[in-house]
Amino acid sequence: MPTVAELVLARRHDAHVGLRFEDESWTWQEVTAEAAARAEMLSSLRPAAGEPFHVGVLLENVPEYLFVLAGAALCGATVVGINPTRRGDELARDVRHTDCWLLVTDAKGAELLADLDTGVAPHRMLLVDSPPYRSLVARHHGAPLPPPPSLPTERDLYLLLFTSGSTGAPKAVRTSHGRAAAAALAMAQGSGFGPDDVLYCAMPMFHGNALHSCVVPAVASGATLVLRRRFSASAFVADIRRYCVTYFNYVGRALAYVLATPPSPEDADNRLRFAFGTEASPADISAFRRRFGCPVVEGYGSSEGAISMTRVPGTPRTALGKPPPGMDVAVIDPDTLRECPPARFGPDGRLHNADEAIGEIVARDGVARFEGYYGNDEADRLRTRHGWFWSGDLGYRDEEGFFYFAGRPTDWLRVDGENFAAAPVERILARLPGVVTVAVYPVPDPRTGDQVMATLELADPAAFDPRAFAAFLEEQPDLGTKWAPRFVRIGHVPLTATGKVDKRPLREEAWRCADRLWWRPAGEAAYRPFTQTDAAAVEAQFAAAGRRVLLPVTMRR
Repeated sequence: MPTVAELVLARRHDAHVGLRFEDESWTWQEVTAEAAARAEMLSSLRPAAGEPFHVGVLLENVPEYLFVLAGAALCGATVVGINPTRRGDELARDVRHTDCWLLVTDAKGAELLADLDTGVAPHRMLLVDSPPYRSLVARHHGAPLPPPPSLPTERDLYLLLFTSGSTGAPKAVRTSHGRAAAAALAMAQGSGFGPDDVLYCAMPMFHGNALHSCVVPAVASGATLVLRRRFSASAFVADIRRYCVTYFNYVGRALAYVLATPPSPEDADNRLRFAFGTEASPADISAFRRRFGCPVVEGYGSSEGAISMTRVPGTPRTALGKPPPGMDVAVIDPDTLRECPPARFGPDGRLHNADEAIGEIVARDGVARFEGYYGNDEADRLRTRHGWFWSGDLGYRDEEGFFYFAGRPTDWLRVDGENFAAAPVERILARLPGVVTVAVYPVPDPRTGDQVMATLELADPAAFDPRAFAAFLEEQPDLGTKWAPRFVRIGHVPLTATGKVDKRPLREEAWRCADRLWWRPAGEAAYRPFTQTDAAAVEAQFAAAGRRVLLPVTMRR
C-alpha cells in the first residue's frame, strides 16, 4: 500500500501547474521543493526521541498549509488540523489534547491563542506571515528530497483530524499514511482525475472532506489544485470560471448558499464535470444541476473511515445510497442488538414503521477500518462495542437495501407517544419556497415527551407568511400527524466549521431567542407570534407539572 509521502515524491519531476492561489501559481515540481524545505525545517525542530512529533496547523486554506502537509508527510511528522472557529479554553483543549509540539499559524491565529494554555512554548509557535518564519524556511530552500528508505510507512500516523463536534466534544481521528493515500487514490482513480483537471478547494483543510476528496487526490493525480482561503458563495461562480474548475468538494449547506446568490444566464458556462460532497438536500442537488449543468455526487462517510455509501443508479431521491460491495452495514436496534426491519412506505411516501425501522447505522465489519481516536479510549470503546463500529447516526433501510439518514440520536423526537426522527421532517420543510436551510429539533413539552421546533433560514426572512406556511403543511401528504412544528423560528441556522448544521445552540435557546418566532398552540390551526407573555405562560406550565428541570438552563435562572 502506498503512503502520502510516496504520492508527494511521485510529483518531483512534474512541471505541470500543481497549485493556484489567488494570483500565484506553482508547478508540482516547485510544490515538492517547498515540501522538502518544510520537511527539513520541521525535522530540525523535532522533539526528543519518544515524544510525539505532532505539528498543529491553525491556518486558512493558504499555500503554506499544503507545503506543511506535504513536508510533514516526507519527514514523518503528524499534522493536527486545528479548527479556527474554536475559541478560548475549547481551542486550547484541542491543542493540548493532541500533544502538539509545534504550532504553525499566522498573526490572526496567534491572536486567538494569546493567553491560552496550549502547552506549546512560545518559541515553538511558528507564524507563517512573520519575517522569522520566512527566514527559517529560506535557510532550508534547496533541501534534497528524502530517500525512500527514510520515508514513513503505511502504518505511521499522518493526520489527527477533529470530528465536527456537532454531537459533543470533538474527537481527534487517527489517520495513517496508508489510509490517507488509499482514500486519495480511490477518489482520484474513481473520478478519472488527471493533469487536465482543476480541483477547487474552498472547504477548510483541517477537515477530512477537503483532504480526502480534494487536496490529496490532486497530489495523487497531478491535477491542478486551487485553494480559496475560505468558502464564499458570492465568489463561487467567478472562481470556477476564472480558474476553469472541473471539480469541487463541499460539505453541508454550501450548495444551498451558492443557490441563494442571484442567478446569471452565464452560470452554466463552465468546465465543471461534477461535484462531490455530503449532506446537501435532494432539492439543492437538483437545482444545482439545472442551474450550473453540473452533476452532484452525494456520498455518506464517517470521519473515522469505517462506513461509506454512495448513490448508485436507481437510488431513491432522498436515500444515502448503498455501501460498497463487501462492506457489512446494517441498521441496528442498540438495545436489542437486532437488525431493524426494513422501512415500509405508504403511497404518499410516508414512513409507516418509524418506531421499528429506525436504528443506528452500524458497520459490523468496520472495527478493522477504524484506526481509533487519539487519547480517548472511552470513545474508542463506545464506537466499537460488541465488536461492531457504531456510527452515531440514526437511519433506516428499505427493502431494496438503500439506506436513509434519520438524524443524530439527539434528533429523535417523541410527540404524544409517537417516536420519529428529525431528518424526514426537515426534508419536507425544505420544500417550502425560499428556504435556504432547515433545522428541526425537539424542545420539551410541559407535560410529557417533546414538541417539534423548526428554525427556517430563508432567502428573504421578511417574506415569511404564517398563513401560507400553515397551508403549505396541510398540502404535504407525507407529513406525519405529529410532525408539524409547534414553534417556527425565522433566523440563521448555525453551522459547525465544516458546514454542518449545529443544533445545540438552537436547542439550548429553544423559544427564548432574539429571532422572530411563531407558534401554533395546541388545538389551534393558525400560527401566531410567540410573545414574552406566551413564554412566561408556557414556562409556568412546566413548573406546575413538576417538569421545570427539563427547561434549558437559561430558562431556570
